[in-house]
Amino acid sequence: MKFVSEKVEDTYAAASVLAEKLTGGEVILLEGRLGAGKTTFTKGLAAALGVKERVTSPTFTIMNEYDGGRLKLYHLDMYRIGGEDEVYELGLEEFLFGSGVTVIEWNKFVNLPERVYRVKIDCVSDSAREIEIL
Repeated sequence: MKFVSEKVEDTYAAASVLAEKLTGGEVILLEGRLGAGKTTFTKGLAAALGVKERVTSPTFTIMNEYDGGRLKLYHLDMYRIGGEDEVYELGLEEFLFGSGVTVIEWNKFVNLPERVYRVKIDCVSDSAREIEIL
């Protein structure tokens, strides 16, 4: 599925389409350069799942957890993680095989569960993004 986003609401709408498919146990890999809109997509996904908490980037905390929606949401940002060994030292793999949904920016995992979605976000211009859900 491909979407063109020219404003935040468009990104939320694309995330909502994916949220409708989620039943728990999925991993969503977000791909895109810095500032592409990965966290904005996660905010839209959280809203579509019914999360009421404010969703923020986990760049410095590595992982944020959100309850209160249809499914528990884990949001990981591995930008500052050196590699797969460090991921396992931190115990992050436990969030991959639960009943919630795990969203990962800058993935460092090699072994992922079967139910994985890839979301590519490309900047087409200063204000437009192309979002592809695979």
